Amino acid sequence: MFEAGEKSGLARRKRVVAALAAGAVVLSGAALWTATFVKSPAQAAADAGPPTPDVLTAPVERRVLADTVVTRGTVSAAQTVDLAPVGVAAEGATAPVVTKVMVRSGQTFEAGRALVEVSGRPVFALPGKLPVYRDLKPNTRGDDVRQLQRALQQLGHSTGSDASGTFGPGTKQAVGALYAAMGYEPLTAAGVAEGSDGDPVRAAQGEVKQAQRHLDGLLGEAQEKQDADEIRYAREDLAEARSRLAEAEAVSGPMVPASEVVFLSGFPARVDAMSAKVGGEVGEKLATVSAGRLVIKGMLGAQEKDLIRPGQKVEVLSEVYGDKVTGTVSSVADTPTAPEGEDQGAAAGQGYAVVVKPVSTLPPRLAGQDVRLTVEAASTGKKVLVVPVSALSAGADSRTTVTVLEDSGTRRRIEVRPGTSGDGYTEVVPAGGGELAPGDKVIVGVAR
Repeated sequence: MFEAGEKSGLARRKRVVAALAAGAVVLSGAALWTATFVKSPAQAAADAGPPTPDVLTAPVERRVLADTVVTRGTVSAAQTVDLAPVGVAAEGATAPVVTKVMVRSGQTFEAGRALVEVSGRPVFALPGKLPVYRDLKPNTRGDDVRQLQRALQQLGHSTGSDASGTFGPGTKQAVGALYAAMGYEPLTAAGVAEGSDGDPVRAAQGEVKQAQRHLDGLLGEAQEKQDADEIRYAREDLAEARSRLAEAEAVSGPMVPASEVVFLSGFPARVDAMSAKVGGEVGEKLATVSAGRLVIKGMLGAQEKDLIRPGQKVEVLSEVYGDKVTGTVSSVADTPTAPEGEDQGAAAGQGYAVVVKPVSTLPPRLAGQDVRLTVEAASTGKKVLVVPVSALSAGADSRTTVTVLEDSGTRRRIEVRPGTSGDGYTEVVPAGGGELAPGDKVIVGVAR
């Protein structure tokens, strides 16, 4: 009985030892696998090495290369004028009132056409560059009178034998014809006699008539009753009366008030904006009109200014209408200024004014529009060898080179002379006996 129990305990001890031995074998195998295939972060970082670098290349090309500058500009006329006449108040009115509007915004018009009517009086435009600054009256002289005479003659109204720059009888007649063509009576200038009431010409005519009658009466008396001195005085009085009549007639007659005319440099002119409304009082301005060929005015930064010169080709694009036209740089300012409408004293935002003239006439609808300007600052003019700018390398010896990667994997360094740059590419000319051809692959970088 006891012997059987001993055997049973011995068997259990053997099974435990065997299990422990098997577990040890398993743990040893796991430790070996972990040591072989699993690494700590530190070990992984230590064992890691840089990947093989990939060389980036780009082909050598032959093409026309252009350097461009893109900026913004505004289409505007050579001359822009605000119509802001003083106007003539109608009888009984406290202020001038707009009584007619003959043109609308965006419309073009010719010289000698009434644009707006203020208190029954027309406001019209005539050709000329000198701005009106005074009423143009009979017997006045000056460059503005000469300009008026030329305008009248261009419209077919002769100024007769009047001297250039002198508002004489012929000019008065032409002014009357101009107003008649527009359907209005011209205002007339008053005489120079101070303190006179009524029409000074009529008053002077009365004096002449009275002096003439007095002289005729003396001459009609019997010969024996004539007084030589009295007749002489009567003749002098008649001469003085006729002189005053001539003066009154010279300064009287049709005139052109400064409130009724504006001079523009070219026709047809355009109505940029019409703010006048029938029945409304005259405000700061009735309308804005412009004349002359449409041009584009923009601003350049300091770096752009050095690239732009008169005569360079410009592409003008209107995103609003889709119009694309070609122009040339007309002028580039030498000193910086603030854009129009901004504080001229502020340094921030200043630039160099550039003016672009289109090759063909711009559509009137573009007036006042913001457009994009693409200036061809430089061009090779013909196809040349070009490489990406990143392919160029400058050495300590000041030589510029590119590196060509052959199909075999070998590298060949070639000295080049760079030329025009644009759109990320540079013109190159092989130097020092090196050879470079379209299709050659030049190294532009290395990617890991």
